[in-house]
Amino acid sequence: MYPDCNRLFVYGSLRSGFRNPAYNYLTKYFDLQGEAVVQGKFYDQGEYPVAIPFDGPAYISGELYEVKNKEELPWALEQLDDYEGLNVTSGKNARYRREIVTAYKDAEPFEAWIYWFNEDVTGLKEITTGDIMQYLQQQNKPG
Repeated sequence: MYPDCNRLFVYGSLRSGFRNPAYNYLTKYFDLQGEAVVQGKFYDQGEYPVAIPFDGPAYISGELYEVKNKEELPWALEQLDDYEGLNVTSGKNARYRREIVTAYKDAEPFEAWIYWFNEDVTGLKEITTGDIMQYLQQQNKPG
């Protein structure tokens, strides 16, 4: 059911700096390996930034995790699928899709699962920093 990919790349609300309650779930099943990047672009869709794949010279920053127990990977991913809204009712489109990408940690490539935004980004503002944490800090600066 799942290719032999035991890593997860997160770039948004599941990053350690967000202090999201779901982060406790993530760390129950995955160990943080460190900061990493993948090819892609960020967009500001209002409520929260979203990411899409991009084959050009654009990278998004995030964190790379490795599953603690390979037998628990299908269960852990199913729970994350639910958190990311992949489990939708018939006739509805999921806002995200899970795919395998190449993540680079210290310039070394690793295969990892990622949740990409699954909707059109036309008209959304591109976040050129490539880092949601940095972008949100800039947004919160008094101006």
